[in-house]
Order: sequence, then C-alpha cells, then structure tokens
Amino acid sequence: MAEQPNSQDTQSPSFSMQRTYLKDLSLEMPNAPEILLEQEAPGVEVSLNVGGKRLAETIFETTVTVTVTTRINDKVLYLVEATQAGIFEASNIPAEQLDPLLGIVCPTMLYPYLRANVADAITRTSLPALHLAEVNFQALYEQRVAELAQQQQQQQQPGGDSGLYVPPSAKKN
Repeated sequence: MAEQPNSQDTQSPSFSMQRTYLKDLSLEMPNAPEILLEQEAPGVEVSLNVGGKRLAETIFETTVTVTVTTRINDKVLYLVEATQAGIFEASNIPAEQLDPLLGIVCPTMLYPYLRANVADAITRTSLPALHLAEVNFQALYEQRVAELAQQQQQQQQPGGDSGLYVPPSAKKN
C-alpha cells in the first residue's frame, strides 16, 4: 500500500537558486589612451547596492550592483558598473524570515559571480585585475533596517515631513 504524503511535508520550507545571470555590465575608459601613460597609482571608489523584487508568489529576483570608479589625478581611468542577478524560489518561509533571506543569503550567493565578472572585465582592459573585497551582507542588511527604522521614527514626529508629495496646486497660500 502506498503511503500518503504527510501534509507537513508539503508545508516544509524550501529555498533554492534557480538561476544566476549577469544582468548588466558596463566598462568605460573615457580618458584612454592618454591616462594609460600616467605613472601614479590610481585611487579606487566602490559602491554596492542590493535590490530585488517578487516575480511570482514564490519566485524572487535578487540583484547585487557594484560601481567601481578608478581615478588618477581626478581623471577617470575606468568605470565599471555591473549587476549580478539571481532567481530564487522560496516557499513556506515565515514572513519575518523572508526579507533577511532575500537581503542576506541571496546576495551572499550572488557576490562571488559578481566579483569574478568585474575582475574579468577589468583584466580585459590590459590593466591589473581588481579583486573586490569580501562583503558582510548581514551587516549591510542590519544597517539598512536601522536606517529605515530611523526614517520612520522621524516621519512620525510632530511637525516632521510625512514623506508624502503634495503638488503645488494643492497647497494653500
């Protein structure tokens, strides 16, 4: 006799990465070839952003975007912008665990792909590869949550800006 599936098994939490892909990659060397003759070491600025959206009931896209700007004497040597994305399936995950899953675990899984793609793009310029540092996505997530809580608290204070846009025609003189 075949065993009936346990209703608890069908409600078990599940999570998996369905696909990872390079969503966007841009490399610019606006001051080449003249800047390639410079002897000074370049300065590097890196900014990182995490985003995402729901695609279906249990399907989510998470993105990690990095912008790397390298300058010598205020002239851009190269500018790289890259977005690594992934499609994730998350079902039967408690609501309070879903946002941390999408904001910490998913970016952590995508970041090695992003690092490799950025290093490869820079290597193709004939310049030395730039290896992005490891990122603590949990600390970034906690910082973002704290900033959002602070913004909400400021909006609730009397006389504070509600954050709502009021068209000029609706304002009374």
